Amino acid sequence: MATRIDQLDLMDLQIEDRAFGDDPEPWFALARARHPWLAKFTHGYLVHGHREIRDLIQMDDKLHIATDDVVEIMGASGKPWGDFMKALLISRHGADHKRMREALKPFFKPRRIAAHVGLIRDVVSNLLDEWVPKGQFDFTEFASNFPVAVMFGLIGADLADLPKIKWALEVQGLSYSLDPTLLPELESAHTMMMEFGSDLVTSRRASGEVREDLLQDLIKAEDEGVLSHQEVCEQLFFLFAAGYDTTKNQLGMAARLLFQQPELWERCATDREFCTLAIEEGLRHSSPSSPPRIALDDIEYAGVLIPKGSHLMFLLNISGRDPRAFDDPMTYRPGRESAKHHLAFGKGVHICLGLHLARFQMEEGLHLMAQRMRQPEIAGRETWRRFPGVWGLESLPVRFTPV
Repeated sequence: MATRIDQLDLMDLQIEDRAFGDDPEPWFALARARHPWLAKFTHGYLVHGHREIRDLIQMDDKLHIATDDVVEIMGASGKPWGDFMKALLISRHGADHKRMREALKPFFKPRRIAAHVGLIRDVVSNLLDEWVPKGQFDFTEFASNFPVAVMFGLIGADLADLPKIKWALEVQGLSYSLDPTLLPELESAHTMMMEFGSDLVTSRRASGEVREDLLQDLIKAEDEGVLSHQEVCEQLFFLFAAGYDTTKNQLGMAARLLFQQPELWERCATDREFCTLAIEEGLRHSSPSSPPRIALDDIEYAGVLIPKGSHLMFLLNISGRDPRAFDDPMTYRPGRESAKHHLAFGKGVHICLGLHLARFQMEEGLHLMAQRMRQPEIAGRETWRRFPGVWGLESLPVRFTPV
């Protein structure tokens, strides 16, 4: 007979505390000793076991993304940012979700992404030309320019707008932090990004230019009645945010692991295929996302009854550290055969739409960075972001020999 989740002896983890994100592993080691795949937090339950996340997160008919709960906790119900969050692709279900995802999916196929390899290499090379002569910098600040500059290229935007867009994306990255004091900034970022998206569409239409890029695909979807103008602007914001914070944070976490093993960083400079292994193992070891879900019905799984209305947070970010799924999980070991089973991009109908772009950007970027930044070493105190939402390094000072 199944035991109700609220009757289990679970560890209560203070994941909202800023200090928790600095080093969550000791807390999860204690939580695993109490229960192999569950813990609790202020607003519900944390699913941290690899197999259990894999199984449960694919129950799309029984679990929906908990956007409504997040919006309520943030005090944003009935406000523009709250409405925007509820309108996102990841918040849609059934036919509505399929309509929106199908409009975006063609651009993110591997063949279309591969066609932009020149753009990605040019973006990284230009950034390296600007930053490498310094000999030291905050790697997270450097890396934050990379994914957003690639996205600018993919939609034909003016790089002069980069600083204000980066600000808005940094703010939006805190949207799942469950901190209501951030709402005024979130509203400001949302207003600015919606105006930015609308101006992009208007300018492209006025120019009469037709390009083979993401913006053109979205304009086509609007012209064919698949997406409204509001939805086009919302999805542009969503795609910027989804590709920015996760890619930048993932690259920072992988680089940190490689800086601690210099021989691996040096290999990345000469072996492009090894960069694929390095990124894949990084995705297993530590990743940014912890998506929330709400149970639409009672769910009985592995002897646990999860009642309807339960709030679950799926910790994709540390699922690869489950010792039941990966041997010696805290050791970073590129080439580990089991790394390919990581859950960093999610599972089910809401699996990350841009996973091929994210992989390709990070692998190409790592290869070029390692060639130009030789003998890197961490040169100061690293700091971490909040654990809920989009986790990652806030700062990573690095010193190296410029090439």
